[in-house]
Amino acid sequence: MISEEQFQKELEIIITNAIREDVGDGDHSSLACIPASATGKAKLLVKDEGIIAGVEFAKMVFQHVDPNLEVEVFIQDGSNVKYGDVVFHVSGSSQSILKAERLVLNAMQRMSAIATKTKVFVDLLGGTKTKILDTRKTTPGIRAIEKWAVKIAGGENHRFALYDMIMLKDNHNDFAGGISQAIEKTNAYLKAHNLDLKIIVEARNLDEVAEILRNEGVYRILLDNFNFEDTKKAVEMIGGKCLTESSGGINEKTVRAYAECGVDFVSSGALTHSIYNMDLSLKAI
Repeated sequence: MISEEQFQKELEIIITNAIREDVGDGDHSSLACIPASATGKAKLLVKDEGIIAGVEFAKMVFQHVDPNLEVEVFIQDGSNVKYGDVVFHVSGSSQSILKAERLVLNAMQRMSAIATKTKVFVDLLGGTKTKILDTRKTTPGIRAIEKWAVKIAGGENHRFALYDMIMLKDNHNDFAGGISQAIEKTNAYLKAHNLDLKIIVEARNLDEVAEILRNEGVYRILLDNFNFEDTKKAVEMIGGKCLTESSGGINEKTVRAYAECGVDFVSSGALTHSIYNMDLSLKAI
């Protein structure tokens, strides 16, 4: 994953761009009927149930819009919430609260949905050594907050983007002339450019697992769309020489069975691309 400093920059970019997109040259609805001097207070109301996520992000948004806004938090990120819960109060300039409202709600509704789904997988993996990973199947422009939501719920982040880890998937291997050629070329590239990046290589069958194992420098083998029997065989073949990850067809019904095959990780794009936003609202009080 990227550094904490780079992650914070990504969050700042998201906020800056979202405010630019939503506010433009001014929130004319508020400017038209609410005096600049007016102050008020609003509550973040839960109208659903699940895992709340995005509280700290909301604080960043309010701070960005108006440093004088004050936030009083009652429920922290990662907590279970139910209908009627109040997560926080925000007070200060009424115009500022309204300017930040939509970004706060959009972000928290999506982050909470991702956290809620992730927690289901985390619980299903309880008692095993296997960890749940997200993927790059995220919403363009807001990857940072979606991956943050996975972490809040106890999941693990895969690579953040194309630049912070090497992943040689089937197309890379085929275009490179084969698995061994792709790995050899990658090791040479990393050495030539003085890069310290971990290498993950995808295997489509047990023969490809065996070929990967004949090469040096592989951090993790991705067992893509393996059945349970072949997954167990692959884990035995690998024997701890590198880490293992199952992907493809990972859902609530299959995740535990893959974990019991002995893999270190299971990855699921569904954590971020197949969720329904949690129902939240920001209400004046």
